[in-house]
Amino acid sequence: MKAAFNHGRQHLWLLLFLIALGLGLRLIQLAAKPLWTDEFSTIVFSLGNRFLTVPLDQVITADQLLQPLRPQSRTGVDQVVQSLLSESNHPPLYFILSHFWLKLFPTNQLGTVSAWAARSLSVLFGVASIPASYWLGRLAFRSRIVGQVAAGLMAVSPFAVYLAQEARHYTLPILWIIASLCCLIVATRTIRDRIALPYWVCWVWILINGLGIASHYFFTFTLIAEAVVIACLGLVQSWREGGIWHPSVHWQRIWLVAAGTAGTGIVWFPVLLNIQDGELTRWIYRGERSGFAWLEPVGQAVAGWISMIYLLPIQSPSETIAVLSGAGLLMLTLWTLPKVFWGLNVQCVDRDTRLSVWVLGCFVISAILLFFSITYLFEAELTGAFRYNFVYFPGTVALIAAGLAAGWNVVREIAQTRADQVSIALLKLLRVSRRKTILLIGLLSLVGGLTVVFNLGYQKVHRPDVVAQDILRHSSQSTLIAIPHRTHGQTGRLMGVALAVEQAGSQATSAGKTLPIDLRFLLAHDTPRSTSTVAETLDKTLSEVTTPIDLWLINFHEVEPGLVDRVLKKQRCAAKTEPESVDGYRYRMYRCRGRVKTSKLK
Repeated sequence: MKAAFNHGRQHLWLLLFLIALGLGLRLIQLAAKPLWTDEFSTIVFSLGNRFLTVPLDQVITADQLLQPLRPQSRTGVDQVVQSLLSESNHPPLYFILSHFWLKLFPTNQLGTVSAWAARSLSVLFGVASIPASYWLGRLAFRSRIVGQVAAGLMAVSPFAVYLAQEARHYTLPILWIIASLCCLIVATRTIRDRIALPYWVCWVWILINGLGIASHYFFTFTLIAEAVVIACLGLVQSWREGGIWHPSVHWQRIWLVAAGTAGTGIVWFPVLLNIQDGELTRWIYRGERSGFAWLEPVGQAVAGWISMIYLLPIQSPSETIAVLSGAGLLMLTLWTLPKVFWGLNVQCVDRDTRLSVWVLGCFVISAILLFFSITYLFEAELTGAFRYNFVYFPGTVALIAAGLAAGWNVVREIAQTRADQVSIALLKLLRVSRRKTILLIGLLSLVGGLTVVFNLGYQKVHRPDVVAQDILRHSSQSTLIAIPHRTHGQTGRLMGVALAVEQAGSQATSAGKTLPIDLRFLLAHDTPRSTSTVAETLDKTLSEVTTPIDLWLINFHEVEPGLVDRVLKKQRCAAKTEPESVDGYRYRMYRCRGRVKTSKLK
């Protein structure tokens, strides 16, 4: 009894260490990376503010542009829900929780929500997924070792660290997915044993699924994959019993969960139907593929799978390091896969663990096939957005942990069934080797987590900091930064630039210096319902501002070039920099002296 207690206490200390490791890894450099468009959306909607309050088609100041990032004392949860449902396409649970979370933190020197405050809630949920993964591994494989390996992989996974350092709603649904998979494991065992699923598990499962849908609509992909698992299990069971679907009570409870979950999802249908701005989701669709473009989703998917465990500095400024890192990731993957598959084969020796391998494997494969089906049938880019892999990420971690941990103690059990002493000795040696392998994989995964932390992998989708540095380097007078506006995505891009420049100005003021530029912004609205074109708005604005002025055009490649060139020529704007491109931005600086005489733009 005492030995068992001490053994349990060792596992507790190890789990606490892994939680601390995961927390420390996620907090390093948390606020060092610039906020990007989607994170601005989280902040604005969590505060109950709106992007629509930012004026369009007119020159505005940084203060006006950044106003939605400032907390308002009178906003409550009702404003959070209203602003989110009217301007975005996401369910409100995470934003409501974020609303209360942000109240715990003071604003920064600019009066806006700090990056640390916005991202720390995601960190909190990300750290909570570490012990949750432990319980999933332990429940599924009846092994503390599998649980510890799963917790360790979740703690240092580059993909998990990346999601946790985003002020976005991905780490919360991961918790619901882990909890839902635990219920799935329990349910499949009751189906196999033909016993009724306890009612309390049914209601808890329904609640978890409802909260998952309220956190992210892509949680429904998790539910579809789980439904495939249950359907396949039912078909196998019916086939073995004469081809008749079993009508017994244990299936009635499963149908209860299905009906309850459907009920929690149906309430969101009117919201989805009322989403008016299709521009918000247009980015995910692409045109017809041809040639090697048909293989792009496969390559993207493989890259996303690898980064769940491994990542090297593939986004290093050095091209040589980036290439070597890519080759290294491929070799690490090829070295790891046989070990995982061997371990899963060992896990299939036991009746319970064999079922868990089958359930989690079927779940992951079903989710992946669902992603590929949507990608190819609907010409979407689901595989290109790695963050959406959160749908099946916890199941993948549990499977990999089970495969790696199989040789920890199970080898001894296999050895005891053999009379050949040489075989026993070899298997014991293999067990030692497997333990070292687990530690090595954990350390390599930790390197991947540090790669994310220090911005050498999983860099932010947009890099407004780079644009701001170029603006401060080249501009020396009144400056206007213009961008075509379609949704709040463009507002967020401009917010990123404004925030970076304002922070540089605040730092300069603290050092007793002042920035040499007077900064203004222009969001030129560009939709089919616009009363004027982007080029007309730009022409009108340049006619009204005091010249000379430095003009920075951001993402104007999306506008018809001929019209923009005519405006620049009319306003006597000469290019002063070469076209530059960085994640989320294509930009160039012009110096404008103003038109000689007023004329209409043809």
